[in-house]
Amino acid sequence: MTRSLLAIVLTGWSVGVASPLWAADTVELTTRVSGVVDQVLVKAGQRVSKGTVLLRLDKTILQARLDEASAEYARAQADEADAKRELDRAQEMFNRTVSSTSELEAATLRHARAQAGLSAANARRVIAQQNLNDAELKAPFDGVVERVSGAPGLVVAAECQPKTLVVMKAGRL
Repeated sequence: MTRSLLAIVLTGWSVGVASPLWAADTVELTTRVSGVVDQVLVKAGQRVSKGTVLLRLDKTILQARLDEASAEYARAQADEADAKRELDRAQEMFNRTVSSTSELEAATLRHARAQAGLSAANARRVIAQQNLNDAELKAPFDGVVERVSGAPGLVVAAECQPKTLVVMKAGRL
């Protein structure tokens, strides 16, 4: 199996009275998520503005993960609401001295677990949404695309040391 590398290099320049400080002449960019490149939207030599979409990964799997996380969140909301009703009923029964402390404590524990499940489901939903958003690689500043390597169909693996997809050089349009 061969691995391909998609690299887009963005270069730029700045004109002004005072010389700006740049941390780097060129910046190598990559996506934060794994996937398959669906579209490359820029060419070498093209000037781009901050926020311009440089490439897109196929969003099919990422969208499915978001849909799954959203459904899980909806279920957790229902579970939490049900546990809250049970807790309120147990509290009312305890206040009337119709039920024991252990029943109230059990309802309190069920509600706390349901709240924790709801928080965890919300976190998974937020992560899935962010992963879907990260399927678009955007220019972090104004500049010029210096180099683009690769094409649609390229498999991109997000790793501890990800492969370069885009290299940009800072500058003003």
